[in-house]
Amino acid sequence: MTTELTLEPADLPADAVEVGRITDAWGVKGWLKVLSHNTDPQALLAARSWYLQPSERGARTFNGTVQLAIRQARPHSDSIVAWAQGIDDRNAAELLRGARIFVPRSDFPQPQADEYYWVDLIGLDVVNREGVVLGQVRELMSTGPQTVLVLEAEQEGKSIERMIPFVSAFIDKVELPERRITVDWQPDY
Repeated sequence: MTTELTLEPADLPADAVEVGRITDAWGVKGWLKVLSHNTDPQALLAARSWYLQPSERGARTFNGTVQLAIRQARPHSDSIVAWAQGIDDRNAAELLRGARIFVPRSDFPQPQADEYYWVDLIGLDVVNREGVVLGQVRELMSTGPQTVLVLEAEQEGKSIERMIPFVSAFIDKVELPERRITVDWQPDY
């Protein structure tokens, strides 16, 4: 028996952020097993609609961007499981294996005071208390006990990398509207 997917084509929102990937079917009723790209998957769990794009590698069962209405999503063990409109059996769920999941940034839950989504920190300029530009946030890295800002900078005409722990001992201020982070850090650390 061949299962056919009927997915709604959609335009990817301009503020879309990739938040996870469908890894497999879960159970027999069409639930999806999802790997979140974040240790705190609130944006993925809160979204009532996901935008999917096919996997960059592997089998493709659909093309372009499609929108998937989410009936329910919840944590399960070390992943997320979700049940979507129109995906009512295991065969249909298996056809979405590998799909990349996007959610509009505007749909993310509001962070608490002094909490930031990593996606909002990438690209910010980092300066120290003396006003010396230390670089721009290229990525964040979780080391277990803390998160580390990975900066890209130029020094004496060469591209260098700096790492600064993203902890209150070194981070003075994060100013998202100004696209700047002020730190207690020196260029020669």
